[in-house]
Amino acid sequence: MKYKIHISADVQTEKIGEGTTIWQFCVILKDARIGKNCNINCNVFIENDVVIGNDVTIKPGVQIWDGVTLEDNVFIGPNVTFTNDLIPRSKQYPIDFSKTLIKKGASIGANSTIIAGNTIGESALIGAGSVVTKSIPAHHIFYGNPAVHSGYITKEGKIVNLDMIDKEGNHYHFINSELVLR
Repeated sequence: MKYKIHISADVQTEKIGEGTTIWQFCVILKDARIGKNCNINCNVFIENDVVIGNDVTIKPGVQIWDGVTLEDNVFIGPNVTFTNDLIPRSKQYPIDFSKTLIKKGASIGANSTIIAGNTIGESALIGAGSVVTKSIPAHHIFYGNPAVHSGYITKEGKIVNLDMIDKEGNHYHFINSELVLR
């Protein structure tokens, strides 16, 4: 199986990696690039200047606009909204759209809004319903409106509080941008 596209999807790109599944009622424009083993759920819109890495999950109701890059192993929850124009006006388009980068292993919770021009760091976690107005460092947890720093998360998904302690009482610290046991 090269990749699987549901009959009701309008997929114009041919740049799709092996093992990717694209579900019902998706629209994917011709210049989008999609990696291997991705799962793009129903009702997703992907514009032209979009790069999606390998093993990415995109839940229903997401729109990914020009200028957005999702690296490998990213999770995008239902109804996440990306923006790409900081001063949107009807029938007026910027010369270049703002670039947004979601780094490897990051997860963005349902109904979050990611304002254009920001980077979400590796393995970071954005809580459901958050509005991200600035770049988020690797392994940080942010949530709220606007999203605020609320803790840390390991590459394996273990939650660590602001004092760098997990619920079992283990202490953590950063070494070369990785959150590890002390």
